[in-house]
Amino acid sequence: MRTNQLIIALFQRFCWLDEGLQARLHDRGWPDVNRPQSMVMTNIVSGIVRPSDIARNLGVSRQAIHSTIGQMVKLGIVQLEVDPADRRHMIVSLTETGARMRQDAQHAMDALTAQISDVLGQDRFDALLTALEADWGDNIEREIPARRRRSA
Repeated sequence: MRTNQLIIALFQRFCWLDEGLQARLHDRGWPDVNRPQSMVMTNIVSGIVRPSDIARNLGVSRQAIHSTIGQMVKLGIVQLEVDPADRRHMIVSLTETGARMRQDAQHAMDALTAQISDVLGQDRFDALLTALEADWGDNIEREIPARRRRSA
């Protein structure tokens, strides 16, 4: 099995896609955003707007997400507001500037997706997307230490 190649190939292709997106946005005059900021924007656009939910979705601490969101507020692309549905929580949303940036990002992603499809061919592209969207099952396998198994 080529297990080491899988994680390397997936990560390299993710970086290729993100770097292509960032380069296209940069060329359109947008401020440079780092990968964590890009992932926060992706979550917001997907409807995940509570910082704690974004942190959970990305597998990072709430402190890290709040720091990233703070940087994005300074760039003027997102804003934090009290959640009107639950005043104990904050929600993050795109500003008008962020919405325009998101629109340009969508055009860039459309172009990158078309490029991948052209290189792979439509059938292979569809198969790749189907495989990536498939439920791969629970990824957390916990082994019970031998001492605990005997006593149970």
